Amino acid sequence: MKLYTRTGDTGETGLYGGARVRKDSLRVDAYGSVDEANAALGVAATLGETARLQGLQADLFVVGGDLATPLERSVPRITPEDTERLEHEIDTLEAGLPALQNFILPGGAPLAAALHLARTLVRRAERAVVTLCDAEPGQVNPETLRYLNRLSDLLFALARAANQSAGQADIPWKRTTRD
Repeated sequence: MKLYTRTGDTGETGLYGGARVRKDSLRVDAYGSVDEANAALGVAATLGETARLQGLQADLFVVGGDLATPLERSVPRITPEDTERLEHEIDTLEAGLPALQNFILPGGAPLAAALHLARTLVRRAERAVVTLCDAEPGQVNPETLRYLNRLSDLLFALARAANQSAGQADIPWKRTTRD
């Protein structure tokens, strides 16, 4: 089987089930944004937390497939239990972190910085899914939004934990004045 099919050369791609859509459609934008976040998690996984982050990458494949498949077709979909699992992980991580006293800047240790970048890409994916849900009411698994929202929160907590593990303090945001 060849890597290229030439079926997308005119700006269309196929959804699971055979429907053809433009590559700039809201649905393709949504699952493409999920793919970007997944790639960022892959970069972060090279720096640490490999098993956990690869588990989240596997979840994002489910989210991407979910978004690429009409609801009437049967495929693995993200579930409330997946979102609850993230909430449990967030609660566990936060219990071991100092309380936030102010906003923090993305950065610190290399793993923390990579997790913050992944977090922002998950937020972009979330915005793309919101747009898709508005444009196609009732055609998107609503759990994808909840999952992506919690995932960005988990990545924030993981970034803070990565800084703590590295002995690096979170970087507090301080307003700077300009002359």
